[in-house]
Amino acid sequence: MTNLKPGDKAPEFSGVNENGETVSLGDFKGKKLILFFYPKDNTPGCTAEACNLRDNYELLQSKGYALLGVSPDSEKRHQNFINKFDLPFPLLADTEQETLNAYGVWGKKKMYGREYMGVFRTTFVIDENGMIEKVFTKVKTKEHAEQILEN
Repeated sequence: MTNLKPGDKAPEFSGVNENGETVSLGDFKGKKLILFFYPKDNTPGCTAEACNLRDNYELLQSKGYALLGVSPDSEKRHQNFINKFDLPFPLLADTEQETLNAYGVWGKKKMYGREYMGVFRTTFVIDENGMIEKVFTKVKTKEHAEQILEN
């Protein structure tokens, strides 16, 4: 679980998106960024979350937000996920878990008595100056945009 909290400086990151283009925190300077970390493309919860953000994308943009999703999936998997669900925002392929570790959202998880390494679904709202405004550790996948806007 992340130790980052509102008021902290957002950790720098750099990685490649679904098109192999480098994306870094600096690209969003002067904009508010919704940086959402999710476990895996094409799984029920992750699809619900991505589609909710897609359906509210124009509203989020009108409020000044840019969006960037991050998971350990490859560029190719991200491209398929974007194409399948018509997602209008980029997805960072963090196959080495560098950004996931920087934000403290990669760690040991348990499911059905089995332990494994995975992503803790977490969203950070980062202000125009690179400071964390909000942290969501209990993401409501089917109403995440509303959750972000109401707080």
